[in-house]
Amino acid sequence: MKKIERILKLPKQLKESFFFWGPRQAGKSSLLKELYPDSYYIDLLMTSEYLKYLEKPWLLREELLILIENKNLNLHKPIIIDEIQRVPLLLDEVHWLIENKGLKFILCGSSARKVKRSHANMLGGRALCYELFGFSAFELKNKFNLIKMLNCGYLPRHYLSSESIILLESYVKNYLKEEIINEAIIRRVPSFSNFLTAASLSDTEVVNFTNIARDCGVSANTVKEYFQILEDTLLGRFIPSYTKRPKRRIIQAPKFYFFDVGVVNFLAKRKSIEVGSELFGKAFENWVLHELSLYNSYNKKFWDITYWRLTSGAEVDFIVNDMEYAIEAKASSNIHENHLKNLREIVKDYSNIKKRIVVSLVETDRITSDKIHIIGVKSFIEKLWMGKLCL
Repeated sequence: MKKIERILKLPKQLKESFFFWGPRQAGKSSLLKELYPDSYYIDLLMTSEYLKYLEKPWLLREELLILIENKNLNLHKPIIIDEIQRVPLLLDEVHWLIENKGLKFILCGSSARKVKRSHANMLGGRALCYELFGFSAFELKNKFNLIKMLNCGYLPRHYLSSESIILLESYVKNYLKEEIINEAIIRRVPSFSNFLTAASLSDTEVVNFTNIARDCGVSANTVKEYFQILEDTLLGRFIPSYTKRPKRRIIQAPKFYFFDVGVVNFLAKRKSIEVGSELFGKAFENWVLHELSLYNSYNKKFWDITYWRLTSGAEVDFIVNDMEYAIEAKASSNIHENHLKNLREIVKDYSNIKKRIVVSLVETDRITSDKIHIIGVKSFIEKLWMGKLCL
């Protein structure tokens, strides 16, 4: 099978050290080994390495100094430390080596939470940051299958496997539950497990902390902390409400989206989701945000992505970059007037919208008389990743 090339472009020759974040199994380690094959590599998932540096973090400095002295370290290659969040104190040694020896580091991890909680050295803002997500449809090219992606999720191993359900079960049990708990992020195991299920049912929705707290038997503040854990471990994100210059009463609470729709399906105990179902529509909305987020991050667009909703119920899924785009995700091949009403409603309050778009399952793109662009999945992928969504 031909290798799938990742879109994210990391520098071949490092001018600055950088952090490299991303959820587990997004493909970070594989990408680093492919791009920097001759680099000195430290894997803190290995028990021996983890325990050694946890007990004596200064060994990193001493080991690298002797390699430099003996000219056994290629100073033109970055030093890679994988799963850096497991031993945050190493960052003090890294900082010293950068400042005093001019070494370049790639610091890879699946969570910045433990680093931040330990008040670890974040290199004084000197290090750049990159983030890797699961597959984009644009990366997969002719291997992209929307139905498969909305069932299996975006993580490479899950999407490419014929045993995705088994892999998802392992991922949820071994990472989402056990590893987060083992890192002492949470201690009330049953309540957090119940929370994950409840949170999965809230994917793409405005979160009601009180209702989830009641279902899980914990306080609303605890639920907010649990959601913060999901954000800090790159397992989900909140999309805020667009609140600038409202003319009518709006909903201001954020919406939550998991990082991977396959994980949502497993947590919510969904079986195969099919075109035309409500669950397919929710998964489709998650995927549209996934593609927007990848494009935004990989191309350093720095878009603000929000949503807009009136208290009356009118809602537009995504507002991009202060009304540059208003985007609706509609998992239907028959887009009719009812699908367009919210994009028509929003212009009553914001006539400055540059472009209104419906991402759908239509085979042929079209533009309505009032200039709403109705585009299909293939067209959305091509226009977005070729930078032509605004045309």
